[in-house]
Amino acid sequence: MSIEAINEQLLRAIGVGVALVDLETLSLNFSNDTFNEWFGDNTLSAKLNDLFPDLAIDDLIAEMDKGGRLTTETSFKLRRRTMTVAMEFNRAANTKQNISVLVCQNITRIKELESMIDSYSMMVERNTHEIKREKEQVEKLLLNMMPRAAYDEYKTFGVVSPRLFDPVSVLALDFVGFDSLLSEHDPGVIVSELNDIYSAFDRIGAQFNCQRIRTNGDSYVAVSGVPDLNEDHAMAIANSAVRFLRYLERRNVTHPIQWVARIGLATGSVIGSVVGSQNYIYDVFGPTVSGATTHRTKANPMSIASDAQFGALVGDSFQISPAADGGDYILIDDFDDAGSQG
Repeated sequence: MSIEAINEQLLRAIGVGVALVDLETLSLNFSNDTFNEWFGDNTLSAKLNDLFPDLAIDDLIAEMDKGGRLTTETSFKLRRRTMTVAMEFNRAANTKQNISVLVCQNITRIKELESMIDSYSMMVERNTHEIKREKEQVEKLLLNMMPRAAYDEYKTFGVVSPRLFDPVSVLALDFVGFDSLLSEHDPGVIVSELNDIYSAFDRIGAQFNCQRIRTNGDSYVAVSGVPDLNEDHAMAIANSAVRFLRYLERRNVTHPIQWVARIGLATGSVIGSVVGSQNYIYDVFGPTVSGATTHRTKANPMSIASDAQFGALVGDSFQISPAADGGDYILIDDFDDAGSQG
C-alpha cells in the first residue's frame, strides 16, 4: 500500500475531509472519500457556498488575500442532522491557480459534549444557588429561634449545651383583654397586628442589646445578658420596657385596635438551652423568668412592675414607686427625662 493510500485511510478514520478549493470560482477541484461521504458523488460539481451555506465567503476571500490562512467553524445539514466541522483554509503557494487547501474535521460530537457540559454546569450552578438560598432561609429561621451563639454551637456540634447566665434581666409582657380582642376581630387581623407589634419590639430591644426569647400568643419574653454578657442588663431591659409602652401609646393613636400591655421585670440568673429534638426552641428557665412573669400579673395596664432588687439597679434613672398594697414589689409608672433617654 502506498503512502498516499495510508494517509487517505488515516484521514478517513479520524473523520477528516480534505478538498482543494478554487478561490476564483469556489468550486472543488478535489475531495477525498470523507468529503464524498458527507456530500455524495456530486461534491465536485457543487460550489463551496452550496456545501457550507453558513460559511462567510467574503471573510474567506479577504483572509486568503491578506494572510493566506483562515481557521473557522461552520454547520450544515447532513441527512436531517446538523453537522459541525472545524475548517482550516491554507492558500497554496507557488501555483498559478488561486487555490486553497481545505481541511475539515467533524467536531459535532465534541460540540454536543460541550453543550451537555454547559447544560450540566448551568444545572449545577442553579442547584448550588438553590441550596445556598435554602441554607440561608434555614439559617434565618434558626436565628429567629435562637441567639447567634447558640446557633453557631448547634451548627458546629449538633447540640446546644445548657448554660447558666448570671446576672441577667428578664422582661415578660402580655396584653390586657387579649381574649376580648380575639372575639371582636378577625383572627387574621389580630395575627397581622401582633406581627407588626412584635417586630417593633424586636427592633427596640436590639437597640439595647436585648434578645427576644419567645412569643406565645399575647406573651412576649425578652432578656438582656443572654448569650453575651451585658453589665448594664437592668438598664437595657428597663429602657426596652419603657419604649415598648411608648410605642403602643403612639400606635394606639392611629390604629383602631387598642393594645394595652403590662410588663414585669426581674433580675438574677437563668439557664439557657435549646429544647426539643425536632422542633427546636431556644428558651431560658429559672426563678428570674418566673419572677418577671409574676411581677407582670401585678402590673397596672400600660405600666411596669418589678421588685426592690431590680429597683435598686435602675432607681437613679427611673421614677419608681412601691406597690399600693404595701407588697414587696415596686411599680415603675412614671419616667423622668433621664430615664426616657436611657
